[in-house]
Amino acid sequence: MINKFKALAVVIATGAMMASCSLTLPVAATSNDVGSKVGTAKAQGFFSVLFFNADASIQTAAKNAGITKISTVDVKHNNVLGILTSYETIVTGE
Repeated sequence: MINKFKALAVVIATGAMMASCSLTLPVAATSNDVGSKVGTAKAQGFFSVLFFNADASIQTAAKNAGITKISTVDVKHNNVLGILTSYETIVTGE
């Protein structure tokens, strides 16, 4: 009986460790044409807001694609149990 509880605990712990959430939201739009360029900037961190390793700003995303006229800005947020977090800024324009 105890072995069944241990096995169940392992299955539940494994499922909880693999649980994650991903959400992409629009942030801004301008009257500029959508354009053909897409730039991204990504930062990863631990414990939701601590220890980020990069710059995921709109300016960095635009610079990465050579965009000077921004059309739209989206932000993608991934979270795994509140421990691993990543933010990705997606910019379109010309």
